[in-house]
Amino acid sequence: MINKLVIENLRHRWVRTLLSALVVGVQVMSILTLIGLSRGMLNDAAERARGTGADIFIKPGASFTFASGQMNQKYVDFIRKQPHVTHVVGVLMQPVQTVLSINGVNIPEFRKISPEFQFEQGGPPANPEGIIVDEYYAREHRLHVGQTLNLLNHNWTVSGIVRGGVLARLMVDLSRLQDLTANTGRISQIMVKLDDPARTKEMVEHFNQLLAGTATAISVSDFVSQFSINNLPALQAFIWVVVALAVVVGFLVVFLSMYTAVIERTREIGILKALGAKPGTVVGILVREALVLAIVGWIIGLLLSFGAKALIMGVVPASLQVMNVPSWWPIAAAIAIGGALLGAIYPGMKAARQDAIEALAYD
Repeated sequence: MINKLVIENLRHRWVRTLLSALVVGVQVMSILTLIGLSRGMLNDAAERARGTGADIFIKPGASFTFASGQMNQKYVDFIRKQPHVTHVVGVLMQPVQTVLSINGVNIPEFRKISPEFQFEQGGPPANPEGIIVDEYYAREHRLHVGQTLNLLNHNWTVSGIVRGGVLARLMVDLSRLQDLTANTGRISQIMVKLDDPARTKEMVEHFNQLLAGTATAISVSDFVSQFSINNLPALQAFIWVVVALAVVVGFLVVFLSMYTAVIERTREIGILKALGAKPGTVVGILVREALVLAIVGWIIGLLLSFGAKALIMGVVPASLQVMNVPSWWPIAAAIAIGGALLGAIYPGMKAARQDAIEALAYD
């Protein structure tokens, strides 16, 4: 009986119910999209590192961060002479946008170490003015083989489009990029391929002893393991701020909806109390309505998050990567329900405290 009354109350004021559920849904979508975006960007970076096919990365300095042109290219030949090393490729990274960089690399050498480096259209550059783009960048910028692309105030000709998830979205000839960026003889990192991947840990220790004070070596598996939200305190803090705001939004929306419902249904509440309904029964009705709003809002938010992902991946797949994170679906539901229940507390208490005679006399 009570459940039927709850449903009928929500149906009778369906516009307000729909708008309240929609706002809760936007709150859920914001959380899921943010989590999916952060996980997607980190996963994309990890996939591109794995896609290089290298076993070890070497970069200048003592802490492992990539910088443009901070290592002497002569290290490439030095590393190549070390035991168990089969291929060595130097890479120069040059930022061109906020989350995008162009990588200079010896394309023939890189193809030897990366089995994932596969052309979907075209092929490697026939001259130093050619550029290779991945499928995501090509889709975002509507590029085809033979088109001209202006980057770093230089016109490049798209020679090929490769599968995504390998090293970088943009790749050009190493020497040409060095000349354009005044980094002649300089690189950002070295990728090392071993004859036996089982020796990776041994060779990392060997390189770190050999290059102590000048460069740092790390296995690709260890490097990839660092791409976690837990290793980024600033991102963690940002996520929890958004979650807190979502709870506040859910609380305010449900509070306003329930409070308005109590005012509008003063006479109805008076009739219920006159018929013997206890305060707990009246509070229970509003709590159940809040729960229905939260659950419907969560479902709407889940659907909206899929739509947001499709929109982002369809419009800017090279700039932003989004993935579904099912582990956060119940968390988002709990946040929506928690905010809704908080919002229903005061209106429920107000309704429970109403005097039956005054409520019946309310006009």
